[in-house]
Amino acid sequence: MQVTILEPGIHVEITSFGYLHDPAPEADLIADLRAHFRDPHVSPNMRFMTADDQPVVDAVLGTSGIRQLVSGLVTVATAMGAGPGNSSVTLAIGCAGGRHRAPVVARTVAAELSSGGFCVTTIHRDLHKPVVLR
Repeated sequence: MQVTILEPGIHVEITSFGYLHDPAPEADLIADLRAHFRDPHVSPNMRFMTADDQPVVDAVLGTSGIRQLVSGLVTVATAMGAGPGNSSVTLAIGCAGGRHRAPVVARTVAAELSSGGFCVTTIHRDLHKPVVLR
């Protein structure tokens, strides 16, 4: 995928979060992954793992549609940053608990944007919070 390099000073902030902990943070764009992508939490082997664990990363990135979502979020961030007078773009990416899907997607989007010359900050609001048992 080719990423357009923006003018110096354009900053993208990406926050991953879990809806079961707190409401979505303020953002220019919020991507809700709950209804459309399988949750690794349902697997007993991955329930207590996080996006810091390779099996979770592999499971999320192997989910049908995730790569297209990442590409779309990169495209949206690029378009928003190209607008007149914009010096920053904020994306929030949420899933149920904020420990699996959202942080993996946030990290992947951040890596794509960084490789394209964006200044990117990534915050994982709920990654290390306790597992929400449902």
